[in-house]
Amino acid sequence: MPNKEQSYAIPIRFRRMENLHIVFWLLKDISWCLEWKLLGISMIFPTLVIAIVISIRTRKMVSELCHNLAIVFWITANSYWMVAEFFAFDENIVTGGIIFKDLAVIPFVIGIAILAFYYLFFKWSRRGEMDTM
Repeated sequence: MPNKEQSYAIPIRFRRMENLHIVFWLLKDISWCLEWKLLGISMIFPTLVIAIVISIRTRKMVSELCHNLAIVFWITANSYWMVAEFFAFDENIVTGGIIFKDLAVIPFVIGIAILAFYYLFFKWSRRGEMDTM
């Protein structure tokens, strides 16, 4: 009996963009680790732009869109945190016991909220339907 499992294919031009995205992301994070400010900051733009483009291109598949939007917010949080450390304002107090580095949690939480929506509401309400996850 033939396997009737559905498959999900990514066009090669999209896959190439995703692979390039990983290169930019790694360069950004390596630069952060090694404190190479110019390269690290210059990698924010291509990393974030490609993540946004990928999100736009996958907007018709809710699973892909939600995961890619979570990545956009992860990169945003990560980039803010990196810049805060590079320019040494990460430990400055915003108010009370909150420091500037703590503000990175906002986009992290937005990304988690998008994934929570997907897994707890959207995916659950459409059990058995075609999906990538």
